[in-house]
Amino acid sequence: MFTIAMYIVASCLLILSFIKDRKKTLLAMKKAWKSFENILPQFLAIIVIIGIMLAVLSPEVISGLIGEKSGWLGMLMASLVGSVTLIPGFVAFPLTAALLKSGAGIMQIAVFISTLMMVGIVSIPLEIKYFGKKAALLRNSLAFVFSFIAAIAIGVVLR
Repeated sequence: MFTIAMYIVASCLLILSFIKDRKKTLLAMKKAWKSFENILPQFLAIIVIIGIMLAVLSPEVISGLIGEKSGWLGMLMASLVGSVTLIPGFVAFPLTAALLKSGAGIMQIAVFISTLMMVGIVSIPLEIKYFGKKAALLRNSLAFVFSFIAAIAIGVVLR
């Protein structure tokens, strides 16, 4: 119901914008469409990857690797995958929702998404170039540790 209400509000605001300034609204719609076209290939590729992964890995396997009972080892595994993976947030959240439905644990998913967003092993050479080796390593190390703290806090709150 909330989603429908948001679509109605957005539609009304779009109509209001169109009435106020037709040219700017059409320009904004063209820019939005270009952004959508740029994002679409990545989004479709990730959806295909998620589909293949969920087809290949049974819920039992996912639960065994990063389920609640996998404990610290599952959290470590999820954090390492999150640290080296470069996935945009708009793709990562549906992926984690699918993993949760397939038996992944809350703390394991929390540490995965935290490291995915905050730790950048792939981008660390660029970070070193601009911020220096010490700053880049310190930031990534602290982000890695903080991901575990955040995951534990989420696990405690959501249990």
